[in-house]
Amino acid sequence: MSNPKKDNRVANFRLSVIDDDTHRKIWSAKFSRTGIAVSLITAAVVLSALMFSLIAFTPIRTFIPGYPDARTKHAAIENAIRIDSLENVVLRWELYSENLRRVVDGQPPLKIDSILNLRKRPEKAAPDAREIARKDSLLRKQVDSESQFEINANARRSLPIEGLHFFTPLHGVISQGYDKALHPYVDITAPENSVVMSVLDGTVISAGWSDENGYTIQIQHEGNIVSVYKHNQKLMKKSGDKVTAGMPIAIVGNAGTLSTDNHLHFELWHNGEAVDPAKYISF
Repeated sequence: MSNPKKDNRVANFRLSVIDDDTHRKIWSAKFSRTGIAVSLITAAVVLSALMFSLIAFTPIRTFIPGYPDARTKHAAIENAIRIDSLENVVLRWELYSENLRRVVDGQPPLKIDSILNLRKRPEKAAPDAREIARKDSLLRKQVDSESQFEINANARRSLPIEGLHFFTPLHGVISQGYDKALHPYVDITAPENSVVMSVLDGTVISAGWSDENGYTIQIQHEGNIVSVYKHNQKLMKKSGDKVTAGMPIAIVGNAGTLSTDNHLHFELWHNGEAVDPAKYISF
């Protein structure tokens, strides 16, 4: 008995569109299995390319969850600026704590330019807990001894100006910077009715009015430091008042014949000499 003969012909398919009433052929197309596969693959590639083009080159991509749009980029830039400001604050506190440690140990304080070197120093090994407890006991004993004989007030140590943490007197824009010869102070512009605050703890040594400078207030701080605030429209403190850092002392204004706009004329004096406030305060 012989085997049936195999049919090796390629199977073809035909797709036709026929009028149902007249049975007239309107359109017809012939396909094979290979043709159908090629057509499907081609359609998938074309559709993928079209979708990629729409997403890559049109605003549709902004609707994709997680895709960074203009607002996201703007927020990222603002966050970077805030991080930079926080890093500056942390650096100042590092210098303050380092100078505090040096003063307590009887070592000379660091200069303000040394703050960059603090970040480059290798990390020190963690101190022994027993050594910390021993130094703490010695410090407590010294403090108790000074308090017993009431000499701590006269022997009080004050940090150099580079190691102090100044409070910002007014958040604004420096319209005119410090010049040792022509302009030994800074002018800070700010909106009307902004609050002026003390930069450090201290005592008000002068508060009053003058035709040229308007309402002016001067504060004496520890370490032979004096801060001066001019052209205010109102004062909140009087001579002899005790103030703390960040306490409101005046309202910014445009008072006095030497003033041309709402701003704060701010002076910082150390050991009888005017210094650049921008070196120690972030406005």
